[in-house]
Amino acid sequence: MFVLENGAKKGEDPRLQAISQAIRVVPHFPKQGIMFQDITTLLLDHNAFKDTVDIFVDRYRDMDISVVAGVEARGFIFGSSIALGIGAKFVPLCKPGKLPGEVISEKYVLEYGTDCLELHVGAVQSSERVIIIDDLVATGGTLSAAIRLLELAGAEVVECACVIGLSDLKVRSKLNGKPLYILLEPRQPENGY
Repeated sequence: MFVLENGAKKGEDPRLQAISQAIRVVPHFPKQGIMFQDITTLLLDHNAFKDTVDIFVDRYRDMDISVVAGVEARGFIFGSSIALGIGAKFVPLCKPGKLPGEVISEKYVLEYGTDCLELHVGAVQSSERVIIIDDLVATGGTLSAAIRLLELAGAEVVECACVIGLSDLKVRSKLNGKPLYILLEPRQPENGY
């Protein structure tokens, strides 16, 4: 189902069922109690993968977006395809030590520790309109850091978007008022794990 930035549900796009079914749920990975949403199986299904990208491209095509920022690593897969589809540049937001040039960075807190995202200096220009893409949003910490990092570089973050996520107000509260667009809510395993 479509979950829009205000949490309202819109008429269901017929492509969403196939996209949802293409995502494998792996119980208790990487630790007990986690129902891992594995998008690698979505990538194996050419039609479902294309439909996923097409839905995002349809959304952003006429929003004057100049930059698509993808969060390492699965955000790269969707983000680069979306950037090509809307005629924008793609900018990777990477974990420390992955970018070879001068970077700016933003640290953030996770449930189990801290992490950091980095961006090449000069990758975005002041006032460029950016969307941030990742495969999944759980707590909002990574997206929040991505917003801060891009705003530090002078960009205007228009929206965050994920293939999978919860329409949770706690997540949205971490995004500093930025809209969050989610295609699907997390699936549960079909065999009742």
